[in-house]
Amino acid sequence: MIKRIAVLTTGGDASGMNAAIRAVVRTAVNHKLEVTGVFRGYWGLINEEIKPLGHRSVSGIINLGGTILKTARCPEFQTQEGQERAYKTLKNNSIDGMVVIGGNGSFRGAHEFYKKYKVPCIGIPASIDNDINGIDVTIGSDTAINTALAAIDNIRDTATSMERIFVVEVMGRDSGFIALEVALCGGCEDVIIPEKKFDLESICHDIVEGNLRGKLSWIIIVAEGAGRAEDIAKKISETTGLETREVVLGHIQRGGRPTAFSRDLALRLGEAAVKCLLEGKTDKALALRDGKIITVDFEFAIKKKELNVDDLYNLIKVLT
Repeated sequence: MIKRIAVLTTGGDASGMNAAIRAVVRTAVNHKLEVTGVFRGYWGLINEEIKPLGHRSVSGIINLGGTILKTARCPEFQTQEGQERAYKTLKNNSIDGMVVIGGNGSFRGAHEFYKKYKVPCIGIPASIDNDINGIDVTIGSDTAINTALAAIDNIRDTATSMERIFVVEVMGRDSGFIALEVALCGGCEDVIIPEKKFDLESICHDIVEGNLRGKLSWIIIVAEGAGRAEDIAKKISETTGLETREVVLGHIQRGGRPTAFSRDLALRLGEAAVKCLLEGKTDKALALRDGKIITVDFEFAIKKKELNVDDLYNLIKVLT
């Protein structure tokens, strides 16, 4: 029987995590469960950095980015010793189940931990890259897109006024999700992503052709995993002779107030996570699919998500 649960946020932060924590805590309290907050993800589980959470503990956080529980990468959790210490923390504090809020790597750790120690665990998907397999959308991805898009809109103003080319680097080490979305919604002229080979000479040719037709500003979005904005901008300048500037948006995409969509998703998944534990479900991630909340086995969720880039990529080209 579940009497006390732990909630933790792991891996990269995503705006909306706090809303998910709030929903987990208050749903649990409503069902007469005790909640323990684990600080700094798996690191805190290993080092017993924990604190009881109650209804008032999560007041005033629904609109905040980041996570009040902090988060960290934890290579130690991949070791036998680290996992044994984490399990000891759970046993010493009579914790019967866990809610893990994070991305692909977080779920991989939770899956391995469950296989060894059979501690009930439910995952809430939170990742700005929206890269968890079997899940339509993750907490934080909508906020990250809107944050990047606001910056792109501002860059468009100066690109048009100064008649310049801009290469804007967005997050996406292994995924072009953010790059594609902001390129499409920002009316950008080109996009460079890890999933698709790009021909910089062809891009330069298009820029020169556009310039001859009177198109004097240009914005190219590049996902960080596909190239460096600085290198691409330098090559464009050398090839075309046109002034080109680079902008790296960096970690501003992780922070900020979560959008209504990110909050709504986080609150619904937080409630569902507690109910899943009470129903005896475990080793599963929650997912929003076709507008409904479902569960996906961790084993499936941690597989590489194949992003269908062609439709969006081609639409960006058509609308250029």
